[in-house]
Amino acid sequence: MQPNRNHHPARAPRLLSAAAAALATGAVAATAASVAAATPATPAAPAAPADAAATRPPPNIILVLVDDMGWGDFSCFGNTAASTPNIDRLAAEGIRFTQFYVNAPICSPSRCALTTGCYPQRWRISSYLAQRALNENRGLAQWLDPAAPALPRQLAGAGYAAGHFGKWHLGGQRDVDDAPPITAYGFAETLTNFEGMGPKLLPLTLKPGDTHYGRIWANAERLGGPAVWLPRSAITGAFADAAQAFIRRATAARRPFYVNVWPDDVHSPYWPSTTNWGDGSRRRLYLSVLEEMDRQLGRLFDTIRSTPGLRDNTLILVCSDNGPDNGAGSAGPFRGTKAMLYEGGVRSPLIVWGPGLLAPAAAGTTNTASVFAAIDLVPSLLHIAGAAAPAAAALDGENLAPVLLGQTAASRRAPLFWRRPPDRKYAYGVGPLPDLSVRDGDWKLLCDYDGSRPELYALAADPGETENLAARHPEVTTRLTRALLAWHQSLPPDNGPALGKEPPPAPKKPRAQPAPKPAG
Repeated sequence: MQPNRNHHPARAPRLLSAAAAALATGAVAATAASVAAATPATPAAPAAPADAAATRPPPNIILVLVDDMGWGDFSCFGNTAASTPNIDRLAAEGIRFTQFYVNAPICSPSRCALTTGCYPQRWRISSYLAQRALNENRGLAQWLDPAAPALPRQLAGAGYAAGHFGKWHLGGQRDVDDAPPITAYGFAETLTNFEGMGPKLLPLTLKPGDTHYGRIWANAERLGGPAVWLPRSAITGAFADAAQAFIRRATAARRPFYVNVWPDDVHSPYWPSTTNWGDGSRRRLYLSVLEEMDRQLGRLFDTIRSTPGLRDNTLILVCSDNGPDNGAGSAGPFRGTKAMLYEGGVRSPLIVWGPGLLAPAAAGTTNTASVFAAIDLVPSLLHIAGAAAPAAAALDGENLAPVLLGQTAASRRAPLFWRRPPDRKYAYGVGPLPDLSVRDGDWKLLCDYDGSRPELYALAADPGETENLAARHPEVTTRLTRALLAWHQSLPPDNGPALGKEPPPAPKKPRAQPAPKPAG
């Protein structure tokens, strides 16, 4: 979506003060709560699972999902060009997982999988949701069906207070203004960005030398409100502060909580504070935004860590929704970027923190063995919470709660499958790209819809996917191709085959940073 820019004199201090007051008094949250008040009251929380301490209440859960961040972007995952000390501290006190995957290389389907525990193609979300006509052209739904399984709804049914703070992008964007509210999926309170229905924070932009603030995505005000305008460089902190206010209310009501904090500031366009602008290059702007995001999230982490009753009964998970944008983030040693089925597009860092919940020996460890994905988080977190899961047939994810808690280094039993976004046969001038992929054990196979052009990699020895072994291991290639095509054909189709026949677009250089000009 191209930002629409309306420019305003430097009024940000007044707007920021108004926003801070609204958040502090709960005005924004109260608007969302008034929607939730019309829904039936949730039942009392069930007893803790039999294997939990008899006196322990259900654990609280915070899920931080970072937008467009690569596997190698946290400094605890090898980034030496930027520092993320607050995330790093979670890793030092928790578990770092190196073989965790998301279920799509682009935002909306990845978020769908993390919310439902299902492959996103089951709900006809296989690329980012955009304008109504573009969604139809690609064979996508306009929004996530409220009838889909939803982690927050299942937890709310077990007595949890569920809140969403940050990017949604599962319905309600561009001209799709009739999508369900985010509360329809089980959340009691929500505060989103320009890609969601209901109360939202919208970005003001400023670069060094500017005397006027710009506005981007102003037409998102049509998607519900109230809308509060803040400098884009401060929005993650505002989401974190709103989450803390929600946590205080849930704690006062003696309710366990499930909280999404889904920041979008490391998605382009990048607008760090002017004091951290650096040389203005795309890479430097990204790294500055990454560091500011870490600092702002640190307020939330510090509150949990320093609050009696929260530190020892709260689980925090941090991951990314897909691989890095070209020329910005880093996939570390892996091939590919956002929009691609190679490892760099779908492998994500994962950190799990919970001093009172993890196995004591797991603190500060790195799990390099467990292969699992975002769809597995849903049944795993439901088990940890002692909440009922939907019928087994409704979920593609597997319960790997012992893995998350550091009790074992097992992997999911079933292979992992992927289908490319229908509009991404080419990405960043690279292509034609494979249509499908599967990981089974250490084998990774990619191919086209008809099984042609197979690529087979042994990831344990070749994590960078540099040596195609398809011709040397025909039996493995045949077996995995058959399984992959059967999976693909079992799901609702999108328009990937037709769109993949279009002429490739001209190669593009990384997009330049937008720079709103003062109104004249």
